[in-house]
Order: sequence, then structure tokens, then C-alpha cells
Amino acid sequence: MGINIAAMTYDPYEFLKEVELDQDIGFTLLQDEERKHVNAYGILNTTLYEPGDRAWGVPYPGIFLIDTSGVIRYKFAEEGYRIRPDFADVLEAAANM
Repeated sequence: MGINIAAMTYDPYEFLKEVELDQDIGFTLLQDEERKHVNAYGILNTTLYEPGDRAWGVPYPGIFLIDTSGVIRYKFAEEGYRIRPDFADVLEAAANM
């Protein structure tokens, strides 16, 4: 389908590199340590952890499908990390891009 995949987290670069090597990650891991993108996308989860907690700033989980111009065409977001979008819906949306 010609799709590139990336994951974004607020974890430090060193940790991302370790995960990439340990888990043989075959896609790009992006760092948002200062949570600039989480805040820009409006997906900061302010109810799960208190400010000052190491995990504060975790985003709501989600998938964005972004076209080659950088425009978000589809957004799949959930309120909790245990619920994930139906992958068939994600693939259908990607096929429609």
C-alpha cells in the first residue's frame, strides 16, 4: 500500500534505541520527550497520572493516517491503552487514501 509506519513516545532517545535493538523494531521510533506533539494534537491524557509522576503526559493511544502533504486524513483514538482500533478499519482507511 506504500505506507510508512512510525511510533511516537515521550521516552528518552537512549531507551528508544534500546527497544529498537532488543525488539528488532522495523519501523521508525520518534521521540516527543517534551510532549510538544502530544499537546499540539490535543491528545494529552490528564486523567491517568498526576503532574510530577514519571508517566504524566502519556497520550491517549491512537493512530493517525497522514498523507504525503502532512495532512491528517484519518484519526483513530481511544481513551484507554487497553482498547485498540479495529485493524480492518485502519487498513480500509489506508486503502482509501
